[in-house]
Amino acid sequence: MIDLLPLMVERVGILVIVAFLLSRMRIFRQVLHSEKGFVGKMMLVAVFGIFGMISNYTGIEIHEGYVVSQHWLMEVSEDNAIANTRIMGVGIGGLLGGPLVGLGVGLLAGLHRLTLGGFTAVACALSSVLAGVAAGYLGKSRRRKGLISPWFAAVVGMFMEAVQMLIIILTARPKDAAYELVETIGLPMILINGFGTLLFMIIIRTIMHEKERLRAFQTHKAFYIADQTLPFFRQGLGPESCRKVAEILLELTEANAVAITDHRQVLAHVGAASDHHIAGQTLATELTRQVLEEGKIKTAKSAAEIQCFQEHCSLRAAVVLPLLVHGRTVGTLKLYFENAGMLGQVEQELAEGLARLFSTQLELADAEAQSDLLKDAKIKALQAQVHPHFLFNAINTISALCRTDPDKARRLLVELGIFFRSNLQGAQHMLISLDKELEYVLAYLSLEQARFPGRYDVNFEIDPVARELQIPPFLIQPLVENAIRHGYTHIRSKGKIEVKAWIQNDCLYITVEDNGKGVSPSVLDELGQRPVSSGEGTGTALFNIRERLQGIYRHRAQFSIKSEVGKGTYIEVSLPLQGKENVDHVESVCSG
Repeated sequence: MIDLLPLMVERVGILVIVAFLLSRMRIFRQVLHSEKGFVGKMMLVAVFGIFGMISNYTGIEIHEGYVVSQHWLMEVSEDNAIANTRIMGVGIGGLLGGPLVGLGVGLLAGLHRLTLGGFTAVACALSSVLAGVAAGYLGKSRRRKGLISPWFAAVVGMFMEAVQMLIIILTARPKDAAYELVETIGLPMILINGFGTLLFMIIIRTIMHEKERLRAFQTHKAFYIADQTLPFFRQGLGPESCRKVAEILLELTEANAVAITDHRQVLAHVGAASDHHIAGQTLATELTRQVLEEGKIKTAKSAAEIQCFQEHCSLRAAVVLPLLVHGRTVGTLKLYFENAGMLGQVEQELAEGLARLFSTQLELADAEAQSDLLKDAKIKALQAQVHPHFLFNAINTISALCRTDPDKARRLLVELGIFFRSNLQGAQHMLISLDKELEYVLAYLSLEQARFPGRYDVNFEIDPVARELQIPPFLIQPLVENAIRHGYTHIRSKGKIEVKAWIQNDCLYITVEDNGKGVSPSVLDELGQRPVSSGEGTGTALFNIRERLQGIYRHRAQFSIKSEVGKGTYIEVSLPLQGKENVDHVESVCSG
């Protein structure tokens, strides 16, 4: 039995080496990352089924407690058996892919073992199928609680091997030979299969985490670049601002040259080929024109694909990305490389993320430029309060989460996009649906609660019928923000905010109530009537809301604030049930 241990370690070593070599191959990584779909599951069955077959071929032939062959096994004598690592591949396949994959791998490895022969062939085939299905269910249950740990996999591998020994004792004949075989190979196979499963899962776990680490690194890098370029993109697409952005990108990416254009000319080009790619000139490549016309990302892996007018241009690869403002292509971001091999998947994904962030920044800049033209000037004041501090706080929060929780960082990035997209859309309309405003509020809360988890709860009670009614944009969000920013400063107890909306007497009522520290009577009398200077703010948001309500509804809407120090604040807004087209002809007055 002891003599069998080093031989089994050799067999495990072969499979671990194969696993390591496969882990360096892109196709194997793709198989592991796509295991949720049916095709992915079938590929897992094939991969780990082959591992099971290799284990059978590299098994050690045993006869009456002695090793009789260590060669590649094509056939096993009728009175002999095999000591191998087949259960290792079957168990890992089931753990990663679930019961269906476990069944498939068990069938492949088990049927192959059956064809080799030996008095334990049937028992080993049966145990392979059972081990695959059992490992599949154990893995499925474990994945609900988180990623499968290597140590858990090792325990499962040892347990499956122990079950195989039991099945051999119960089903293999002659019984004396079965007992003798289990005494010889039982403990070594249980230990070695557990050890091999541990090593194998460490490799698999490394593969699974590597992509997440890469995404986290890309996201962090993209946000860092966005943070550095934000002051310049807020100035819009101009030669000076674009030159500064291009210099930052050249320093922080692997590109040999960076260029930014509008739809007519090169606004900035820094790095290689600057002798003929000159700012202020007309567009130098056909590739750029195609991106401007189609609004789609284009990549080139040769000078011929870039189609530069300069015959001896040193640029050999490029990724050209559209810069969009409100869905319209206003320019391009171009990353050039002197070696086509430098433009890999990582660089392309980073460039795509940057283009989306830059487009958002340009939309913000455009929104600020257009704000003077908005009929409702109070919206501009609200936006000016939200954008600078909120954007940087959100970027810092998401950047931190990129290292600790990449999935949450990606979700918050989506919420940030929803927040600013809603902000921009709302700035162009006098009225939006209540549902849209609530979407905007929820996006804001997701980002704020990521910064201060567990500090407060926000509950919503919204009449479903009211969701499609029209209200002024930026009505609820500033009220919720005020409650968060001013209601809970210097308070340790957990906050609670309630947002309600319902229809009554042909009016829509909206209330925001918090259990914060409240407002003193001296301040309460002026709050909302005019900007109020204090150590915690100016009250501009409340004043702007009241002013906008009066301008839109001609004093037929009501806005009231009630507060008591130490108990909280209650704000109620009541609006006439009218759409945008009739808002100037409202006759009814809602009671506050």
